[in-house]
Formats: sequence, C-alpha cells, structure tokens
Amino acid sequence: MPARMNHAQSSNGWLKSYYFLRFAVSAAWVAVAFTVAKSVPTLAAVMLVAYPLWDALANYIDAQRSGGLGRNKSQLLNFAVSIVTAIAVAIALGRSMNAVLAVYGVWAVVSGAFQLLTAARRWKSNGAQWAMILSGAQSALAGLFFVKMAGGAEAIGIANVAPYAAFGAFYFLVSAVWLSVSDILRKSPQAVR
Repeated sequence: MPARMNHAQSSNGWLKSYYFLRFAVSAAWVAVAFTVAKSVPTLAAVMLVAYPLWDALANYIDAQRSGGLGRNKSQLLNFAVSIVTAIAVAIALGRSMNAVLAVYGVWAVVSGAFQLLTAARRWKSNGAQWAMILSGAQSALAGLFFVKMAGGAEAIGIANVAPYAAFGAFYFLVSAVWLSVSDILRKSPQAVR
C-alpha cells in the first residue's frame, strides 16, 4: 500500500508540473493571439502551426514519463494526430483561414476524444481527472462548432481559435490546482497521526 501511494504521489507530482506547464504555454499563446498575432498574419500563421506541434510534444513527453507511447495508446494517437494536424494547418494556410478552422475543428474533436480517454485511464491511479475529462468533451464540442463556423461566410482569424486554447489553459490550471489540493488533503490526516 505505501509503495502504491508513493507511486501515485510521484506520478501526481509530475502531472501537477505538466498541467501547470500546459497552462502557462496555452495562456501565453492566447495572450499573443489576442494582442500581437491578430494584426501580424505571419506570426498568426506560425502560431497556428505551432499549437498542434506543442500539443504533440507535450503528449510525447507526458507519455514518456508514464511508461512510453506503447503503454499509452490514447497519447500515441493524440501525438500522431497533432503532427498530422500541424502539417494540415500549414497546407490549409495556403487556401484560407476557413480551411484552417476546419482543420482545427477536426483536430479538436479527435484530440478531445483522446484526451478524455487518457484522463479516464488515469482516474484510477491519479484521481482528480474530472477537469481533463470535461476538457476533452468540451474540445470535441468546440471542434464541431469550428467545422460549422468554417463553412460560413464570417471572417476567420486566430482570434477565433484563441478561446479554444483559453478553455484548454483553464482546464489545465484547474487540474493542477485540484491535484495540489488533493495531495494536501491526502497528507493532512497522516500529519495528524
């Protein structure tokens, strides 16, 4: 039992750091998207390609800390889908922002489903995954909205994608804080003994 608890605590330590890092990167991306990038098309294009690449890298690093991609199929698939998405976004940028938003929409649906599966798998060993499950579900719903919006006549820009990234940042922050609080509550009865 103590060995299992120590494994959960070290795993939660990694997840807290990981979630805080994901929050920080997403929040910075959103801040730049809403300020500088919306009026600098080249920067916006780079950021739109970089976001799924960052997601791929983050999934890869997290999977490596949790036994590797071979043991974490949902993260392996999320890694692969995010790489393909970055390439598809780079191609879609040559067509239109509507095409970019459509690519982001499909990616949000698929990666949201994989995020949900990853969180459900982690629930037993780490707990406090409800925010990641909600995030995955909301990502999938946002993706459907993106695909619908991409077919419309409204002018599309990076600011249309930024709220999606902002919600992701929020859920990563909630997850990191929730794991931190859970760890404190788990340790407090032991301190009393």
